[in-house]
Amino acid sequence: MLLMVTCGIDWAEKHHDIALVDEAGKLVAKRRISDDADGWRALVDLLAEHGDHPGDPIPVAIETGRGLLVSCLRATGRKVYAINPPAVARYRERHTVARSKSDHADAMTLANILRVDADHHRPMPADSELVQAITVLARAQQDAVWNRQQLANQLRSLLREYFPAALTAFHVKNIGLTSREARAVLQAAPTPTAAAQLTTRRLHALLRSSGRQRNIDTWTERLQTLFRQEHLRQLPLVEQALGRQAQALLLQLDAACRAADQLADATSQAFGQHPDAAIITSFPGLADLTGARVLAELGDDRTRFADARALKAYAGAAPITRASGKSLVVHHRKVKNQRLAAAGYVWAFASLRAPGPRAHYDRRRAEGDRHSSALRNTFNRMLGCLHHCLHKGATYNEHVAFPPRSKATA
Repeated sequence: MLLMVTCGIDWAEKHHDIALVDEAGKLVAKRRISDDADGWRALVDLLAEHGDHPGDPIPVAIETGRGLLVSCLRATGRKVYAINPPAVARYRERHTVARSKSDHADAMTLANILRVDADHHRPMPADSELVQAITVLARAQQDAVWNRQQLANQLRSLLREYFPAALTAFHVKNIGLTSREARAVLQAAPTPTAAAQLTTRRLHALLRSSGRQRNIDTWTERLQTLFRQEHLRQLPLVEQALGRQAQALLLQLDAACRAADQLADATSQAFGQHPDAAIITSFPGLADLTGARVLAELGDDRTRFADARALKAYAGAAPITRASGKSLVVHHRKVKNQRLAAAGYVWAFASLRAPGPRAHYDRRRAEGDRHSSALRNTFNRMLGCLHHCLHKGATYNEHVAFPPRSKATA
C-alpha cells in the first residue's frame, strides 16, 4: 500500500524532528519543533500545509507509544504507528552502511517505513478514553504490587539476618510480611529485644489498631510465646542498627501496600463502568482486578487484532515454530506483552476451579505437559473464547467453550 504523504517523528525529551515524504520517497518538508503547545501548533500547521484534513489525516510513525505528543496525535483520529527502535535501526541499515545517524535521518527513516511497509506494522489502537484510563490505573496497580513484593523480599532477607522469630510469627496462610498485622508489630518492635519486651496489652492494642478483629487473644499469646523463645542473636549495637534498617524498609513497604490498595479500588471502580466488564468477569478466574488488567492490555478497539490467533501471539500464549530444513522446533514465546502474560498466568490458575478449564488442564498434563505449559495452553484456549465473546457480545458459556469430548475423539 503506497501512501501519498507520510510523517516520521524522531522523539526527544525537549524537541522533536519532523520529516514528511511523498509517495516517491522525496522529502517534502522537515522541521524541528519544541515539546510544548507551540510545537504542537507548528506540527498541526505543517501537516495541514501538505494535505492533512479530518477526512484523510496523514499517518505518523514514531518510536514511542507514550507521552503527551502521542496522546495528542491519537486524539486527532489519525493512524499513529509506534515502531520499535531496533526495527528502525534495521531499516536505517538499508540506506547506509557507514552507520551514520542523525535526528533528521531517523525521522525520514520512520516516514519511509510507513511509505513502503505500512501494511506490515500495526497502528496504535483506537481505544476509548475510559479504557485508556483503565490501562493507566491497572498498570500502576500492577507496578505497585510488584514493588510491594520486592520490598517484602528485601525485608524478609533482612529479618533472616537477625530476627528469624518474626518470619516464623507471620508465616501463616493469608498472613505475611505485607499484612497490616506484621507491619504494625514490626514497626513497634523491629528487634528481638524490643519484641520480647512487648506486653500482652501492647500486643493486643497493636493487633487491634492494625484492623484485626478476630482471634486477637490467640494471636497475642502466639506472638508473645515466639518472641520470648531463645534464638541466636546479633551483638546489641548491630542488632539495633539492623532494626533501624528494618524500620526504614517498613516505611517503604507500608507506602507500597497503601498505594496498591488504593489503586486496586480505583481500578475496580473504573473497570465496572466499562461495557465489556460483564463479558470479561463472566469467565472463570477473572474478577474485577484481573479483568481490568486483561482489558487494559486488550483495549476495546475490535479491529486491533485480525483474529484470535493474533491475540494469542500478542499475549505469548501461542507457541512459536522455528523450521529450517529438517529442523523443526516449537518454543514458547519470549517476545510478548509481559503484563498480559502475567495476568494470564493468574487467570488460568484461578480458572482451574471450573470443570471445563480443569479438565482441559488435566488432559494436557496427562499428555506430558509440565505445569507451566499446561497453564499456558489453558490460557491460550480461554483467550480464544474471550476474543469470540467480545466480538459477539456474548457472555462465557462453559458448554460451548469446553464441549464434552466423545470417546472416539479422546
